[in-house]
Amino acid sequence: MALDRGEYDFYIGLALAVSSSVFIGGSFILKKKGLLRLARKGSMRAGQGGHAYLKEWLWWAGLLSMGAGEAANFAAYAFAPATLVTPLGALSVLVSAVLSSYFLSERLNLHGKLGCLLSVLGSTSMVIHAPKEEEISSLEDMAQKLVDPGFFIFAMAVVTVVLVLILAVAPRHGQTNILVYIGICSLIGSLSVSCVKGLGIAIKEAVGGTNVARSPLAWLLLLGLVACVSTQINFLNKALDIFNTSLVTPVYYVFFTTSVLTCSAVLFKEWQHMGAADVIGTLTGFLTIVAGIFLLHAFKDVSVSLAALAATAVRKDQRNANGAYPDANGTYQLLRSDDGGEERDVPFDAVSRRNGSLAS
Repeated sequence: MALDRGEYDFYIGLALAVSSSVFIGGSFILKKKGLLRLARKGSMRAGQGGHAYLKEWLWWAGLLSMGAGEAANFAAYAFAPATLVTPLGALSVLVSAVLSSYFLSERLNLHGKLGCLLSVLGSTSMVIHAPKEEEISSLEDMAQKLVDPGFFIFAMAVVTVVLVLILAVAPRHGQTNILVYIGICSLIGSLSVSCVKGLGIAIKEAVGGTNVARSPLAWLLLLGLVACVSTQINFLNKALDIFNTSLVTPVYYVFFTTSVLTCSAVLFKEWQHMGAADVIGTLTGFLTIVAGIFLLHAFKDVSVSLAALAATAVRKDQRNANGAYPDANGTYQLLRSDDGGEERDVPFDAVSRRNGSLAS
């Protein structure tokens, strides 16, 4: 019965994590639609300091959708392992990209489609190989995990590194190196997920009739969550203000998820109950998601499609058939003259430059 209960909680957490990604991904589309409607009406845009979006019902629908998504994500940590819930957050990027191509007329190129496919495959692999049972089920178990020497050393190391980055590195290199602000957000994020996990368990106990308001640990976790999230928002906004969003999003996802997986391995020790095949499957799924997110963002402004690739290949074959052939040594090519049908020898590098200019 305990095993069935663990699997039941696992699938509840999985459903909450997926629904969270759908709500959050859809919220960006609703907000964008509302802002575009205001722009067509001639209202002052939000980027110019206007607040007319507060009167637009589509914007409020997007805000409510994001709130629902964050609530579902918060609840998912109470039922499923952090090893599963955190990486599935990438699905919100996929949902947003797909919906924007349909409702905002934003073209999803070939790289984006491949990125979406890789994200789905990676998420599926992580769901299959993620641990199905929880290591903790009460605040007492959470307290024992928090005072474990391994996690205490890890937490002290994280706090020390973050303080060094904030006080010494960020003032000198924060404006030029994206990894400084992203590193601060990611390391603090690993601790914030631990706080969310503990608060989710507290809420789960409260629903079951346990009075958790008298537990000092619940309040400590709440204060820790507020401090961590405030720090994350501050430095993430700095990173978004300085660097390109298409670069910040995939880099932040990789570093944040890696930090959370490391913290989860130290605190909850979920990996100890996983076989070698499940560990490899989980890591492979995560790396596949990373590759998908990279393709989705890094090449989103490049116009590439299967039709364009096929047309380019056809034109290249036609030029090769009518133009140049390599000789036996590979250093010269024979070109047919355009004016008299006469053939002449031309150095290979000149031909390469000519063919390159024609292709462009």
